[in-house]
Amino acid sequence: MKLTHFGHAAVLAETASGARVLFDPGTYAHGFEELVDLDVIAVTHGHPDHVDAARLGALRDANQKAVLIANAEAAAAAGPSRWDDRLVSDGSAFDVAGVRVEPTGRTHAEIHSALPAIANTGFVLDREVWHPGDAFDSEPRKVDILLLPVGGPWMKMSEAIDFARAVAPRVIVPIHQAGLAEVHRQLHYGLLRKLVPSELVVLEEGVAREL
Repeated sequence: MKLTHFGHAAVLAETASGARVLFDPGTYAHGFEELVDLDVIAVTHGHPDHVDAARLGALRDANQKAVLIANAEAAAAAGPSRWDDRLVSDGSAFDVAGVRVEPTGRTHAEIHSALPAIANTGFVLDREVWHPGDAFDSEPRKVDILLLPVGGPWMKMSEAIDFARAVAPRVIVPIHQAGLAEVHRQLHYGLLRKLVPSELVVLEEGVAREL
C-alpha cells in the first residue's frame, strides 16, 4: 500500500491492484486539488474539515470516473450528487473500482451533549488500511495499516491508544492532527510509541510512501 497524507484527515491510498482512493478531502488539507486518475473519493462524515465542497467539486470534475462513497449526510455535504455515487447505509461490504470496501461505525463521537449527533462511516480497504473517521465506535478488526486520529474536540488520547491497541495493526499512521501545536503532536506520538507495540509512521505531507 502506498499512502500520501495531504494534512489532517486527507489521505490518498494506492492499493496493490492500482486503485487510487482519496479519503476526506477537507478544509484543513492541502495539495489534493491537483490529483488525477482517482478511482474513489471516500468521505467519512459531513464536517468541513473532512469534506470541502468547493474544492471537491473541482476535484470531481477533474476525475470524472471517480466514485464518491459516503453516508447520506456526508454525501449531501459533498455537493451535487452523481448517478454513480455510492451511498452507504449499513456495514455491508461492497466492491468498487476493484477494491473491497468495508464500512465501519455509525455515529461521530460526541463533542458535547448539546450538539446533535451526526453519522460517521469509517472505511476499510481490502482488509489492509482503515480510516475510521471521527469515532472509535467500531469493533476492532485486523488490518495492516490504521489511520489513527490523534487530536480533536471529540477525543482523548487515551481513547486513541486503547483503540490502536485493540486493532493491533502492523503500522499506525497518525491523522487528524491539524489542530495540534507541534509540541502536542510530538507528545501524542511519543505516547503511541511508548504504549502501542505497532510501528508508528508519521508521513511527510504531500510525499508518497510505501508501507
